[in-house]
Amino acid sequence: MPELPEVETVRGGLAPVLVGHRLARVEARRPDLRFPLPENFVQQLTGATIVALTRRAKYLMARLDREDTLVMHLGMSGRFEIARPEGTVRPGEFHYAADPDPKHAHIVFETDAGDRVTYYDPRRFGYMGLVNTALLDVHPWFAGIGPEPLSDAFDARRLKEAFAGRRQGPKTLLLDQRIVAGLGNIYVCEALHRSRISPFKPAGRITRPRLEVLAQAVKDVLAEAIAAGGSSLKDFASTDGALGYFQHRFRVYDREGRPCPNEGCGGVISRKVQAGRSTFFCPVCQK
Repeated sequence: MPELPEVETVRGGLAPVLVGHRLARVEARRPDLRFPLPENFVQQLTGATIVALTRRAKYLMARLDREDTLVMHLGMSGRFEIARPEGTVRPGEFHYAADPDPKHAHIVFETDAGDRVTYYDPRRFGYMGLVNTALLDVHPWFAGIGPEPLSDAFDARRLKEAFAGRRQGPKTLLLDQRIVAGLGNIYVCEALHRSRISPFKPAGRITRPRLEVLAQAVKDVLAEAIAAGGSSLKDFASTDGALGYFQHRFRVYDREGRPCPNEGCGGVISRKVQAGRSTFFCPVCQK
């Protein structure tokens, strides 16, 4: 499943095409994705202008000039492709993947500028909804979600409060969307390795100074991934079906058996399954 940097990469690619433009035509080629599309989905969107395109956790949020916000989740294999009158747009520096299969083109948005944005989803684990903008914070998809990891609200104090008395490892807790929004397996592994904290150490025993290092490592790894276009794992691709470069910069994720890159360590990256997910770490320097 795409993580926060991948969703932010998609948002950045879509924004210039969608924001400030009216949806002249909307086509839903099936009545559902993971969940049924809202009633009168096409009719409610046609003619609406997108005034902002933001992200919350792993959701894309297109605020309309009406009362609603179009909320989109990519699921495991959702992706967008942008076609313009002058040709397909491929924003950013990516390694291009094969074109999406037309039979998986489920939703089409055409703007007043003549641009076409198509949503592809082979597995149909993604979904879309229309939510009253004033009620977004209390909608079931967003109620109780923690602060954005790149915001000022996410810091060592937040982690200290969330980890207090907890015996679970920090890896497990950082994946809890109630503690911090949008973090996933890849970047949690990376941040813990950078901060040299064991994924299995009881979180309540991690000191405040080490939590300060961890909070900054989370911010750094996410910012670098966004700047590089996100990672790419199997089905995920950026806005136009292109793969990002950050996958080549992983220090620990999917690097089992390779030397630990932390200076002076000398350890070897290991893998252990936690709650059905692979945790990559260095048993020597991550304490």
